Amino acid sequence: MQSLPSPELLQAADALPIRVPRHVPLGRALLAQAAACAVVLVASMAIPAEVGLRTYPLAWAIMQGIAAATFGVLFRMPAWWVPMHLLFVPALWLALSLHVEPGYALSTFIALALLYGGVARSRVPLFLSSRAAVQALAELLPRDARFVDLGCGPGGVLASLQRMRPDCRYEGVESAPVPFLLAGLRAAFGAGSIRVTWGDMDRIDLGRYDAVYAYLSPAAMDSLWRKARLEMRPGSLLISNSFGIPGVVPHRRVHAGPGTSPLLVWTM
Repeated sequence: MQSLPSPELLQAADALPIRVPRHVPLGRALLAQAAACAVVLVASMAIPAEVGLRTYPLAWAIMQGIAAATFGVLFRMPAWWVPMHLLFVPALWLALSLHVEPGYALSTFIALALLYGGVARSRVPLFLSSRAAVQALAELLPRDARFVDLGCGPGGVLASLQRMRPDCRYEGVESAPVPFLLAGLRAAFGAGSIRVTWGDMDRIDLGRYDAVYAYLSPAAMDSLWRKARLEMRPGSLLISNSFGIPGVVPHRRVHAGPGTSPLLVWTM
């Protein structure tokens, strides 16, 4: 069995100053846009009126986007924030110039917030497990296991496992409102006993489970590993769909079938 990071190293990693801002990207995004706005304001006062830029609002919107993207890089935001910063204000100008009703943007924002919930904080989008992955997962579970799906989405994995392995007990955790509601309805009206909890993995004691399943994202795997190392019992299984843990080789790789990502298994 491979050597694992010591609890002292894990705690030291948790204590790094970068840990807090890394988990509040919206705060840094707002700061980047505010700093860019200040740059554009100073530039608008410094550039003589004779240049004629003041009559071209799109030019200022593009300047705002470039400045915000630059600050995003300086603030060490993930790379996918760069095009968002670049396009945010120019897209806003385009919508205003086309006289797009503000209600459309508001309703779209509300729908996305209900569907994807805490993605900005958790950095975990909604991934749905394939049937082949669920079948392989059912074969991995010990008999009478207590199982939790971290980020269970609409509860498809839990419902399928309940049918395949009724001997086990199933729980799910979800932070996005609409998927949580769908998973709760599925659990309430489905066969068997499934429990779905509102929240994220930080509030769950992983030591209660014999098998922990996660289909998260690369950004969340370090935090999951630290939590698993501190809480999970010896002999319990940590199973990740597709995404590995940096620097930690899984004890098993289970290939569900052609064209599917493997299940990575660590025995704690």
